[in-house]
Amino acid sequence: MKLFKPTLVALALVSVIGCQETKQEEKAPVLDTEVQKQAYSLGASIGMYMTRNLEEQEKMGLTLDQDLIVRGFVDTLADKAAIEKEEIQTLLVNLEQTMKAKQQEHAKLASEASLAEGQAFLEENAKLEGVQVTESGIQYQVITEGSGAKPVATDTVKVHYVGTLINGEQFDSSVDRGEPAVFPLNRVIAGWTEGVQLMSVGSKFKFTIPSELAYGPNGRPPQIPGNSVLQFEVELLEIQQPEAPEEVGDK
Repeated sequence: MKLFKPTLVALALVSVIGCQETKQEEKAPVLDTEVQKQAYSLGASIGMYMTRNLEEQEKMGLTLDQDLIVRGFVDTLADKAAIEKEEIQTLLVNLEQTMKAKQQEHAKLASEASLAEGQAFLEENAKLEGVQVTESGIQYQVITEGSGAKPVATDTVKVHYVGTLINGEQFDSSVDRGEPAVFPLNRVIAGWTEGVQLMSVGSKFKFTIPSELAYGPNGRPPQIPGNSVLQFEVELLEIQQPEAPEEVGDK
């Protein structure tokens, strides 16, 4: 998040608009020409960008005084800034570092909470009828049992799948994309590499994968927080055979 000139101006614009709305009703903008619409669109895009930034700062417990933001903007336009340019740069770098530190602390707390929640979920899920648990801790339920071959770790497989967090929030789905996923089985998360080898072609399983066999403490932001237990419904459609090498030589 860069907070030098563009962001400072954007913050000021957002604040000015907020102040004006409390004092008087805004007149509708004149948008008769392409240039006028472009100018308005530029302001609107800055507003949307800064709304996201201000919301993120509020989440992290960092609230900037909007009156001071407006004052800094107006003073600078009048060439009366109370702080020198070099110090402004330093202060904004410090602000960025503060935000990063707060984000890291927030992520750490969320990761710790997710670890405890995931462990409790695994314990309860293992008690459900039909759930089997592998030695590594993967939990699975057979939805449909196929009759085809089973893949090995070095195979390339074609699957349909839906991935969700334990709160039911969906983060990925080949079904929604309308196109099966194809990948070497030894190049995905460990829970997939092990779990899909339990399936015969034509099977559909539901896997509950501990975080250490998924994306671990780092997660896969923003969709998957650190230490997340993941659930996947997986349908094994095909084990793809490698193409035979083309013969070279005289015919």
